[in-house]
Amino acid sequence: MNTESPLPTGNAPEWSVSDLSGALKRTIEDAFGFVRVRGEISGYRGPVASGHVYFSLKDTNAKIDAVIWKGVFGRLKTRPQEGLEVIATGKITTFAGKSSYQIVIDSLEPAGIGALMALLDERRKRLAAEGLFAEERKQLIPYLPSVIGVVTSPTGAVIRDILHRLEDRFPRQVLVWPVRVQGETSAAEVANAIAGFNALPEGGRIPRPDIIIVARGGGSLEDLMSFNEEIVVRAAAASEIPLVSAVGHETDTTLIDFAADLRAPTPTGAAEKVVPVRAELMSFVADLSRRHAGAMRRLSDRRRSDLRALARALPGPEAVLSGPRQRLDLAATRLAPALARNARAHEQVLQALSRRLEARSPRVALARLRAELAGFGRVLAAARGNAIAGERTRIAHVRDRLATLEARACNAFGQSLVQRRERGIVLAERAERAFGQALHRRADRLASLWALIRSLGPEAVLSRGYALIRDEAGALVRSVGAAQPGQALSVQLADGSFGVTVSGTEPGGAKPSASRPVRKGPATGTQGDLF
Repeated sequence: MNTESPLPTGNAPEWSVSDLSGALKRTIEDAFGFVRVRGEISGYRGPVASGHVYFSLKDTNAKIDAVIWKGVFGRLKTRPQEGLEVIATGKITTFAGKSSYQIVIDSLEPAGIGALMALLDERRKRLAAEGLFAEERKQLIPYLPSVIGVVTSPTGAVIRDILHRLEDRFPRQVLVWPVRVQGETSAAEVANAIAGFNALPEGGRIPRPDIIIVARGGGSLEDLMSFNEEIVVRAAAASEIPLVSAVGHETDTTLIDFAADLRAPTPTGAAEKVVPVRAELMSFVADLSRRHAGAMRRLSDRRRSDLRALARALPGPEAVLSGPRQRLDLAATRLAPALARNARAHEQVLQALSRRLEARSPRVALARLRAELAGFGRVLAAARGNAIAGERTRIAHVRDRLATLEARACNAFGQSLVQRRERGIVLAERAERAFGQALHRRADRLASLWALIRSLGPEAVLSRGYALIRDEAGALVRSVGAAQPGQALSVQLADGSFGVTVSGTEPGGAKPSASRPVRKGPATGTQGDLF
């Protein structure tokens, strides 16, 4: 038997479940309003239908639920990945629906350089497996572009170095698309700049670049993370304009370097790779021009000598034309006999065709058909005589059978007529009684319907003071707007009708006034239309 005394409950307040959950929530949020938690991401499945993200942070001994709201998830520099060790910044709160606590994350960053390098290596392998870094996708860099697009910060030293180097080597038109090269929005701005240069039309108001340089100065791995983002790598790989990557120093490597068509060690090196040295190019072109002029002179002299040698070996005009002239004379002598033979051959062909046409003449075909028709007539006459004789014999047999059947039918009809007469007398008596009853009921019903018709008919309505107004065509006038000044109308009352003439429409939509009516006498004929 339990001898312990019960717990004291005298002054302890009573809490509802909701009040207790709210008090716990306020206590925890006040105590842990800002925390940084290091752990490994577990159970990450991406955003749910609402756009929020749910997963867990764990270490070797414990695990805590984590949530990233939709608005915060879109601004994160580092996206969650299963198994990634991160440092999460946020606040601890509770969820009353499950009696659990969780961390609401505001920012996320890899836990150390090792984790960041592992993340970049995994991203590089995944994008390489898609073929974004394949050599066959890379485009050739134009030798001398007319317009160069530069994606970089407009206030840094990078753009000044590029412009100064281009001015020294070969001045070209430069379009600068200003972007942030560091920060949360940097990756999206760089990707949009690459896509924006590609979207410029050929021959538009803003010239379309022949090559794009994506440039940034040196920095730490975290500073260059914008150029490792997947959105930037995909934009560089999808660029239809050849793209040069010039991010960081020569020892710095970012993922955009693998997707670019050409990697430059520095922004200044990118300017050297996209344009040649103008002085060297002009010297080279001048040397080529001198060599070309000398080669053309030597070729002209050699061709002139060859032409003179060939001219000495050519025969004279008489020797060249003698053979064709003789062939023309021989053909002229053979032409007349050949024409005669050709005419005789065509005449023979024409005669043969004429004989074939006579054999197929409509007169011959008509005579043959007439002979065949005469034979068919004789056969038809003989067949008709045989058919008539057979039909006469068959009719005689049928006539005999009909006479026999007629005698039988007359006897049967007489007997049936006597029976039907007796039955008809009985049915006539019954029908006479039923008809009298039905006639009486129909007369009563007709009287009631006639009374109803008279009460609902147009004469009854007109007798209560209403009138029907018709135009000259007999159509009803249903509104004031349908009546025109000067129009002749007919007014039908219960005891007759008379004519009126519309004199005008009064202000405010009043009825048209009419002239003095002319009585026409009582209405006759049909009862008229009530409506």
